[in-house]
Amino acid sequence: MPDPSRRMPTFNHVAMSVPADLLDADGRAELLRFYGEVFGWTEMPGMTLDRERMVLRVHSNEQFVFLIADVQPMACPRMDHFGLSVAAPAELYETVERARKFRERDPRVEIIEPEIEDYKVLKLHNFYVRYRLPLMVEVQCYEWAPGVGPSSLPGA
Repeated sequence: MPDPSRRMPTFNHVAMSVPADLLDADGRAELLRFYGEVFGWTEMPGMTLDRERMVLRVHSNEQFVFLIADVQPMACPRMDHFGLSVAAPAELYETVERARKFRERDPRVEIIEPEIEDYKVLKLHNFYVRYRLPLMVEVQCYEWAPGVGPSSLPGA
């Protein structure tokens, strides 16, 4: 049984290898503009090495996206992704709207429009977005049924 005084491991970052050209000054500025405007991420400038590394801070120094240059950068199927959670459906729709507005200026933004998946115990609101990185970002919002929540045990 886990010691209740100790914190259990949590997710804290995702790492992707990308082409070095994406991590030059122009590429980093584009990434920061998109992920900053859409998600509010910021750069950890002390971690940046031109054409080698960029770290995007995801609202905390313990949550980040680590980008590293590689001669054989990550390549993955279209639907490979990592997920972010928002607290309410309105936040999800505000986020997708920011991505749509950015896409008006830069057609390289790829969006899979929002859906609602009904699992009876929860309605999962989600959409996917990608900009210049190999992995998409899935944004989700959980709308729990009465009496069920994020700490509920399956089948309980």
